[in-house]
Amino acid sequence: MDDKKEKRWFNAVLPFLIPVLVLILWQLVSMGGGAKASLMPSPVKVLQTFVGMVESGELLRHALISTNRALSGFLVGGMIGLVLGLINGLWSLAERLTDSSVQMLRNIPHLALIPLILLWFGIGEESKLVMVSLGVFFPIYLNTFHGIRSIDPGLIEMGRVYGLKGFALYRNVLFPGALASILVGVRYSLGIMWLTLIVAETVSAKSGIGYMAMNAREFLQMDVIVLSILIYALLGKLSDSLAKVAERQFLKWHPNYNKPARKGGLRLVRKSYPAANSTAS
Repeated sequence: MDDKKEKRWFNAVLPFLIPVLVLILWQLVSMGGGAKASLMPSPVKVLQTFVGMVESGELLRHALISTNRALSGFLVGGMIGLVLGLINGLWSLAERLTDSSVQMLRNIPHLALIPLILLWFGIGEESKLVMVSLGVFFPIYLNTFHGIRSIDPGLIEMGRVYGLKGFALYRNVLFPGALASILVGVRYSLGIMWLTLIVAETVSAKSGIGYMAMNAREFLQMDVIVLSILIYALLGKLSDSLAKVAERQFLKWHPNYNKPARKGGLRLVRKSYPAANSTAS
């Protein structure tokens, strides 16, 4: 029992080992003085800035604005990517009609479209929504399309044997079979979502965490700049953690997302086999 507690404690502490070592090294470097210390504020200084901005309400205001922009763009781009991926995965005619155009657009870096988007939509919220939507669209589309096309045809045939067709076949066979791939696209697109938002807010914004960092740059407030970077990193980590929770919740039935026994670093899924001495009658 003690060994199990020790392993559980070790597994809980292990992910924080590298961040703690980085903080210690960061503090030691900042204590050395000189030019490096002026360019890199200490963790204590960043923490003091964080506390001060929380108490003033400025940090919460910028964080809420950035989060709202990110989630709005994710919902718009994600829903379009999901629907188009399902349509192209299910109907070959739709794939032949639209997939080639989508692939051509995918090979254009969406951040390279920023000047054009700013000319079309201005520097308001619409341009940020379009940029984030473009960033998250392609990963979700590709993974949804791949998930639908990767379903075992035998499962589809078995569903039809049991009388499933139309929406019932989609709900019970097609969508569950593609869900693991779709959620991979969601996790990947969440990272692109924050990356795109950072660029969008540093280019054209009057609020948000990116604006906070750019404004701090004008006044050489290195502690605010570093704090902005850390907040983006924490928001990205939180998004990824929520996506992992969704994977465990929606893929309970999937053997690779259960909690199987581990041995030698490999996942082992226990299966039941007939006894060796049993014979068919």
